[in-house]
Amino acid sequence: MELAFYKYQGTGNDFVMIDDRDASFDLGNLELVSKLCDRKFGIGSDGLIAIRNHQDYDFEMIYFNADGSQSMCGNGARCAVAFSSFLGIVNGKTRFLAIDGPHEAILTGDQVELLMGDVYGIENKSGDFFLNTGSPHHIRFVEKAEGYPVFEEGKAIRYDSGYAPAGTNVNFVQPMAEDEVFVRTYERGVENETLSCGTGVTAAAIVYGSQHQQNQVKINTLGGKLSVKFHSNPDGTFSKIWLIGPAEHVFSGKINI
Repeated sequence: MELAFYKYQGTGNDFVMIDDRDASFDLGNLELVSKLCDRKFGIGSDGLIAIRNHQDYDFEMIYFNADGSQSMCGNGARCAVAFSSFLGIVNGKTRFLAIDGPHEAILTGDQVELLMGDVYGIENKSGDFFLNTGSPHHIRFVEKAEGYPVFEEGKAIRYDSGYAPAGTNVNFVQPMAEDEVFVRTYERGVENETLSCGTGVTAAAIVYGSQHQQNQVKINTLGGKLSVKFHSNPDGTFSKIWLIGPAEHVFSGKINI
């Protein structure tokens, strides 16, 4: 069987995109998902996204990490919006469904503004922090993120017994200015550092912004620049969270499966 695919990336977070509006792709075949994401034996990506029809939304985004597990993916969702625009499903604004619920987005050129889900608090973890932005994230502030052992330290925290059995994503955050940070990420499901992580930079921005009375934070990642704006509520929750950055079509092709 020949499968048509498209490759998209958002600040270096890359995804195999499939137009599955006819529901012909076997979403239960996690071995195939992992093979397609494999960088040596498949197409190569951090994750796979299938776009399906939904009676109540413009589309449904079904996201898989490279290992076949599922979660919310902020950069993936931004790429899904760009891909859906390419398919003619949406034009400028959209409301779609993801694993963590409904989302809204605005597309202007290659920039996608994604409305994330509300965040219900930040947990202190002995000087580090934990919060869920659609996916779980452990946040650690460091002085020099560039030379930090992200893989080793990230893996240790990801598999810490306190996060068992599901584990967590891990973000290492270096303050750059009052409203700017540099973020590196060990991503659960990829089991390695990724060039960017949408839910991760959102988590980092919320923690940093809430500490420095900033409701908009500029983000630097290894893969490019993003920004996050949000509203802090008196009860310690966060709403109106927007993740903003580019989403680009890289190439398309066909593969035998």
